[in-house]
Amino acid sequence: WEINMANYRIISSDNHIVEPPDLWLDRISPKFKDRAPRVGKGPDGRDAWVVDNVNIGSTSFAQGTHTGARFDDPERMKSTMSVFGDVRPGAYDPGEAIKDMEIDGIDAAVVYPSQGLLMYQWVPDSELLTDIFRAYNDFCAEYCNAYPKQLRGVTFLNVDDIPGAVKEMYRGKKMGMAGAAIPVFTERLRYNSPEYEPIWSAAEDLGMPITLHLLTLRPGPNRPFGEGATREWAFHITMCCDYWAKVSLADMILSGVFDRHPNLMVGSAEQELSWVPYFIQRMDFHYTQSRPGISGYRFKNDMLPSDVFRKNVFVDTQEDYTGIRLRNEIGIDNILWGSDYPHEESTFPKSQEFLDTMLADCTEEEKVKISGANTARIYGI
Repeated sequence: WEINMANYRIISSDNHIVEPPDLWLDRISPKFKDRAPRVGKGPDGRDAWVVDNVNIGSTSFAQGTHTGARFDDPERMKSTMSVFGDVRPGAYDPGEAIKDMEIDGIDAAVVYPSQGLLMYQWVPDSELLTDIFRAYNDFCAEYCNAYPKQLRGVTFLNVDDIPGAVKEMYRGKKMGMAGAAIPVFTERLRYNSPEYEPIWSAAEDLGMPITLHLLTLRPGPNRPFGEGATREWAFHITMCCDYWAKVSLADMILSGVFDRHPNLMVGSAEQELSWVPYFIQRMDFHYTQSRPGISGYRFKNDMLPSDVFRKNVFVDTQEDYTGIRLRNEIGIDNILWGSDYPHEESTFPKSQEFLDTMLADCTEEEKVKISGANTARIYGI
């Protein structure tokens, strides 16, 4: 990597597919054909996804039809009436995605689903969820393999079935996927459980970073399925945006997952940066100065939780200006940037302007790392 503002690569750590209406109908196993995610009509008459005969009325295709609207037509964003025919083609056609990346000055991107993120919250049937993710992973691999140097997919895993998740991770790697995603939090079994060791081992062996993405809560017996998918704004801005990531990362760090798997990388996606300094400060405080911390797991080589975080955890930002000011406390090597294309709040088509402004006070080396080099290193791009 040459530190040269004129030629360094910009890589988005967080792009998305907007799933075509026939994705699951065409790819789901025959036994689930009648329960596969499909597009129906919500109570307001707009297109809405239906999964296992439950209408997810809170979701439309607006995440693919309002791309860039916040810059050139904010009034249009008030409308939620959208159909798949209005979705920006780059959201499902890789050739069009590459054209949009050229418009936006993006050289490569890591790719996630849109509707697929919510499947953890809406599908209690574990066998059905596994098949939904298998079908999506097949589609994503085909989408990315059309331009494998520029598009890298993330394999979605159902951790209810740990042996099945490990098998799917290996299958994803064989298909060219660059990483794996698990729920940001699962109430069935928290990530400090030794039962997850096969997942951590497989990810480390395959060199596949694991992501905890926004809106991927997996409910359990204490929370109805579908509740976590609410877009009520107080919830979305507070608990939804970093709370569950902090619980899961603390569980992993403080139970010694990264001592046992020193090359494992786990990251937070779409949950921004500013929470990190206080989070790692509090872990260090309790590790050294509270009875539960002092009597708990002890790290090798006199490391502190903050040291483990900076070695094994990454966090992505879209436009967290406060987080960038705190970059040295977070760790320059831990920060990734993502555009969130083609979602309505994405930085497309002004990503370079956002980067220029957000990183204005950074050194040239910091700009190179945050805008692309860290993502390239972690995902093997």
